[in-house]
Amino acid sequence: MKGYSIPRTQTGLSSLVPAPPWHYVGDFLVVDYWADPDAVRSILPEGLEPHEDVGRCAAVFADWQSCSEDGDELLDPVRSHYKEFFIVANAMLDGEEVTTCPFIWVDQDFALARGWIQGFPKKLGEVWMTRTYGLGGPADPGLTANARHGATCSARGRAIADMTLKIEGISEDGPKHNAPPIVNVRHFPRLAAGRHDDPQVHELVRAVSRDRVASKVMEGAATLTLHQAPFEEHDALAPVRIDRGYRFTFGYTVDDLETVKELT
Repeated sequence: MKGYSIPRTQTGLSSLVPAPPWHYVGDFLVVDYWADPDAVRSILPEGLEPHEDVGRCAAVFADWQSCSEDGDELLDPVRSHYKEFFIVANAMLDGEEVTTCPFIWVDQDFALARGWIQGFPKKLGEVWMTRTYGLGGPADPGLTANARHGATCSARGRAIADMTLKIEGISEDGPKHNAPPIVNVRHFPRLAAGRHDDPQVHELVRAVSRDRVASKVMEGAATLTLHQAPFEEHDALAPVRIDRGYRFTFGYTVDDLETVKELT
């Protein structure tokens, strides 16, 4: 049988996720903010310690295009386009600043599965972001002063988050709260009765990427709302203070993952 991921067949054609490397490029809206420190402490996985500025978080919307090495997905955009919304919290790992992602929603199945492989706790949602095309005009806000951008996320028919940004100008140093490397828990449970507390895979992993490229970063005043929704807990990280919002384009390649430690 062939195929990097299920379903595996004699040809591998049906595999949901192709083999790495995975190449990404996307437009980002990011808001740096602070949540309740106790809420941030409560979502930190084993192996991470609280940051000295405990409540530091970032909310991120991204409109992605991605492909594997041969780039065939670019000719079939339903396999390359997706959008997502996620939250990261700042933490410490052996004295190093890191981030961790406790909540994330994505609107395509291949991105969901690819996220689980990498340790992102992705769930399905519906995500929308303002686009710009570089032409100007009433329907194209552009990236100049006073341009307004927004984004929304919903899941299971319920509102999850919304964000707005009014651009003021070029940012000197870009967003800070999502800048440190990201460390997540890669977790796959067992089905066997009596062994639910003994997962098949339970490890702290660090994202590894290469060939990172980025546009200039625009910044300005921002808003962020995290909505309560049944069977969701992200709103515990609702902002108690908002810093700045940012808009930029970013690309990179993923073909590796570092296991930091096995968890028990």
